[in-house]
Amino acid sequence: MIESAVILLAKQGYRATSFDAVLEASRAPRGSIYHHFPGGKDELIAAAIDLAGTRAIAVLDRLEGSTPTAIVDGFMAMWRSVLDKSNFTAGCSVLAVTVSAETPELRERAGEIFKAWRARLAQLFAASGVDAVVARSFATTLVAASEGAVAQSRAEHSYAPFDEVARQLHEVAEGLILVSGA
Repeated sequence: MIESAVILLAKQGYRATSFDAVLEASRAPRGSIYHHFPGGKDELIAAAIDLAGTRAIAVLDRLEGSTPTAIVDGFMAMWRSVLDKSNFTAGCSVLAVTVSAETPELRERAGEIFKAWRARLAQLFAASGVDAVVARSFATTLVAASEGAVAQSRAEHSYAPFDEVARQLHEVAEGLILVSGA
């Protein structure tokens, strides 16, 4: 059910991710959703974005010890894979909650997930030799730019915006250690 909610959020957003839609997508019995999520829809959505957030952190963890460009390329590859596998029909479930959730608690939870992504990226960049202040700033840029690139590519049903942003981020990452050392 949680996996189905992640996918529904990424494809259709918060409002379309109803209990009925999750039950249909997951083929779970109706009683199980109320058993596992007695707090209602927001409890399910919170579990879904937690899962999406954890998965992104796991991808980042595999980039430990990488160069700044490899970190950028790995993070962007994760998002390109979402576009590939969904044929441009899915984006980021955490962003979907951020822009359409009806409760401040879910938006705050999404914000915590974005903070965790930025913090992990900043750690990776700093470990690769990038100044800590520069690493934090570029981590924010990377998350924001990747989210925008995914949204544009979905809207245009084209990799062109995504690939342009990925190329620009890669080029910036090439100079991060030089900038940090200056």
